Formats: sequence, structure tokens, C-alpha cells
Amino acid sequence: MNLVRMQLAAGDHAIDARVARTDEQRALGLMHRVELGPNEGMLFMCDEAAVQNFWMKDTPVALSIAFLEEDGTILHLDDLEPFSLESCSSEHAVRYILEVPHGWFAEHGIRKGDRITGPVFAVTA
Repeated sequence: MNLVRMQLAAGDHAIDARVARTDEQRALGLMHRVELGPNEGMLFMCDEAAVQNFWMKDTPVALSIAFLEEDGTILHLDDLEPFSLESCSSEHAVRYILEVPHGWFAEHGIRKGDRITGPVFAVTA
């Protein structure tokens, strides 16, 4: 699937994110990908805010996931293991979810409460 790319950042750290906007794109996500570049990721953009659940069925690469507020603030972080059927939940209603290579957030000192920036996130005064 040829997805639009969007440049995001976590502090001074750039993320080259593929954007999954449609139901089909979000359902496929990063399934069947055997590798992900060190600063690559996928931003899932949902139509409505809701509690989001993710799993790793058919996904051979380990990932870390961030559930994001409208302004890009990280509400919840988790690590996901390849092929796991265990569900990971946002715990709160969100529209944006970012997946990156496993351990990326920890390696860059990114924690809950930090903010991901990019053109899709609402700017608050």
C-alpha cells in the first residue's frame, strides 16, 4: 500500500511516518512488514475519538506504540511483541496512534506527557 508520508517530531527527534487514514489502511497497518527503519513509523488517524485497541497479528516486527491527544500529547505508551494476539488499549478515547520501532520512545527519552508535533495535531494556546 502506497501511503502518504508525514514528518513528525518528538522533541528534537524526527519521525518519518506513513499515514493510515482509511479503514482499510488502519486495518492493515504494519502487518507483514519485516523491517522498519530506525526513525520510521505509522500514524493512525481515526475518524472519531474512541478507545482504540491494537494487536500484532501478522506483524513480524516488534513495535512501540503511543496513544495521542488531539494536540499530540502522549497519553499512554506500550511495547508490542511480534505476532502477539494480546490487545493493547488506549485506555482513553483518542484519534491518533503512533507506532515506531520497538524501544524507540525509551531510547530517545520520550515519556507519557511528552508531545509529538506535526501538521495534524491541534495547536493549543
